[in-house]
Amino acid sequence: MTDIQFYHLTSTPLERALPKLLEKAIQGGFKAVVQVESDEKAEWMNGQLWSYDPASFLPHGTDKDGHSALQPIYITAAEANPNQADLLVITDGSEKIWDEKFRRVLDIFDGNDETMIAKARARWKKYQEDGHNVSYIKQNAAGGWERQSA
Repeated sequence: MTDIQFYHLTSTPLERALPKLLEKAIQGGFKAVVQVESDEKAEWMNGQLWSYDPASFLPHGTDKDGHSALQPIYITAAEANPNQADLLVITDGSEKIWDEKFRRVLDIFDGNDETMIAKARARWKKYQEDGHNVSYIKQNAAGGWERQSA
């Protein structure tokens, strides 16, 4: 079964938290698919990853950039894995179907939005019922991450 980690954003928005998580994933040898809610959000996130830190570089792209199979981080609104990623990052409360071939899933949700919290709880329950290994990680006031007991 897949390891699924819920990341509860409380002090920084997705566009500031996601690049740091992706940096760690790339350092850990993962290739990632970042699933967003729309093509417009994919292009917006693409821009965010180019500009989040002038001293850093995260190799990434979208379908519009071409060479999807070669992207270490692929951002998409589709249910696609052209880069044969082993990490799926779910944002925006996506409930799209993903296949079991991912080694790890990060489900990142906005902890300041009650609708997103309710949707995350429903996904958590479904993942547990499906037999996945589920864990919960909450952002602290400084923007760091703390594993919580569920």
